[in-house]
Amino acid sequence: MLNDIQPDMDDGVGFENQDEEPVAMVEEIQSGDEDANSNESSWSMDCSTVLRVKTLHISSPILAAKSPFFYKLFSNGMRESEQRHVTLRINASEEAALMELLNFMYSNNLSVTTAPELLDVLMAADKFEVASCMRYCSRLLRNLPMTPESALLYLDLPSSVLMAEAVQPLTDAAKQYLAARYKDITKYQEEVMALPLAGIEAILSSDDLQIASEDAVYDFVLKWARAQYPKLEERREVLGSRLAHFIRFPYMTCRKLKKVLTSNDFDHEVSSKLVLEALFFKAEAPHRQRSLAAEESASLNRRFIERAYKYRPVKVVEFELPRQQCVVYLDLKREECANLFPSGRVYSQAFHLGGQGFFLSAHCNMDQQSSFHCFGLFLGMQEKGSVSFAVDYEFAARSKPTEEFVSKYKGNYTFTGGKAVGYRNLFAIPWTSFMADDSLYFINGILHLRAELTIRH
Repeated sequence: MLNDIQPDMDDGVGFENQDEEPVAMVEEIQSGDEDANSNESSWSMDCSTVLRVKTLHISSPILAAKSPFFYKLFSNGMRESEQRHVTLRINASEEAALMELLNFMYSNNLSVTTAPELLDVLMAADKFEVASCMRYCSRLLRNLPMTPESALLYLDLPSSVLMAEAVQPLTDAAKQYLAARYKDITKYQEEVMALPLAGIEAILSSDDLQIASEDAVYDFVLKWARAQYPKLEERREVLGSRLAHFIRFPYMTCRKLKKVLTSNDFDHEVSSKLVLEALFFKAEAPHRQRSLAAEESASLNRRFIERAYKYRPVKVVEFELPRQQCVVYLDLKREECANLFPSGRVYSQAFHLGGQGFFLSAHCNMDQQSSFHCFGLFLGMQEKGSVSFAVDYEFAARSKPTEEFVSKYKGNYTFTGGKAVGYRNLFAIPWTSFMADDSLYFINGILHLRAELTIRH
């Protein structure tokens, strides 16, 4: 029970000041049918038993200044009727948190320090509209060591709390923690498969996901959704309305996009829209793609932003006639190339010719005489039995000043599964010259490579 006697504001406003107004706090036990977090249930008397009534002496100006809830409570009814007390009806489980909240409104401090206790106070602060306490709890929780369990707890707060501006830094920190911890989802596959939807969304929102390709992201999402939502209708709803926003379809291969169209897991209308949007993006000029990605980078939806894939995306043009041929474009950033020194390699995503899977790999290696480091480019065929495949190939790179593709190496090779062929020193210069500021091969910080493959008959 909150009794209202206006204190002299020059006097102390200590929590136990007997000149302040009493507040009656009626505690009750609910029947269990109500939502314990909803304001409606907290004020309901229909299905609850009053445990006890506690009277507190408070200062209405202090509470009203900190909380719109208490401001309305004290100004609407009490002033007209000249009442000296109001009654708050709460659940027995909320008593400790409310006492902490009232104490905070006087002292700007909390005595609780553990995550569960702070979360209880945070919920009470949301319910009674004390934004300063919500910010304070959020900051204390952010400073505690984060665990997967606590991060998921923060993301599972009621929607009214999650939407509060004061809690945003906490939920952002929880998402960043989960994204960083599980960025290599293959390493923690069992843990990740057991995560709830909010955890999966946090991981998939990351640009730094360590995964082979966006095709692998799509396969993982389907595997998780099938395990968590065995009923097709539920799965379609979750995939279409929630998880599809986190799959970057424009960076999937065309072969995989075809499978999206025929997948039963997506509503056909949804999958058609997603695939069409992806294909339009692929068809855009590079400067337009960069523009779309820049527009998206500030938003929550990052479908046009390229992740740091283990296998670099390629663009492929395929021809069936007069000969089976494909032209493959691979772009590498200057920093990606710099990271290859002294003996690193980076692989492209797979592309297909004549039903066989191929890939490109860029290396920093020693030249043929092992006298200096240099840039090498190789073409490999994916392991598939003992099939042999005769291919003519040509490597080219854009070069200054014309910025046109200039042929660098031609060859032919009969591939068997798992074999690779190429040139150890593609540009016939040492690594230092290749990476120099005045290098002919980096155009606006990008190395543009092209490989043409033709099946020999």
